[in-house]
Amino acid sequence: MTAAPLPLLMEDVRFRYPGKSSFAMDIPRLKLSPRETVMLLGSSGSGKSTLLSLICGFVAAQSGRIEIGGTSLAGLRPGARDRFRGEHIGVIFQQFNLLPYARVLDNILLPLQFAPARRQRAGDPAAEAERLCHRLRLPADVLTTPAGRLSTGQQQRVAVARALIGQPPLIIADEPVSALDAEAQDAFLALLFEQVEQAGSSLLMVSHDPRLGGRFNRVLQLGDIAETRKDAA
Repeated sequence: MTAAPLPLLMEDVRFRYPGKSSFAMDIPRLKLSPRETVMLLGSSGSGKSTLLSLICGFVAAQSGRIEIGGTSLAGLRPGARDRFRGEHIGVIFQQFNLLPYARVLDNILLPLQFAPARRQRAGDPAAEAERLCHRLRLPADVLTTPAGRLSTGQQQRVAVARALIGQPPLIIADEPVSALDAEAQDAFLALLFEQVEQAGSSLLMVSHDPRLGGRFNRVLQLGDIAETRKDAA
């Protein structure tokens, strides 16, 4: 029996931003197992966002292998890479990246416009958006509210609902609790883990705060999996 493909596999990945004294990153190996939750620790400026950009296909590695669900990103053209990301990866951005004048419902459903298989997995998309908002303890009338009128904590939960809708196999979270106090962080992570488990997704979250690591299956230091440096021109 053939094993299911890993949600994420990176091997011998090398990436370098162009320009004088440019930033470079080497990643010998990084993998996530199905339904695994992994926290990646690193200080500000250490390359965490670059790593996430490589995984999501926002930037392309110069060499090596990056596979999501067994599909190599290197074999996809930029447009196909964008569509693939929409189908298979839910992203929680540090700044949320919500459309402030659009309704919450429209923000949550946005990834489904470019991902027909993910839309099919969502079943009734509007009903699924309502269910996620309810489980994330958002107000009953939130779906018709412009996202820009919500509090920071509410916008954060809308960003989680947008990432989770359609059950993408991989959830990427970029410092999602950095603006919250300790009590709010704990409550937010409890909700996030509950929903990730229900969706059967794997979670990779980057942070600079080691105190959050107790909830995760694994905690990794960026310096243990990647070498970063400033290369001379």
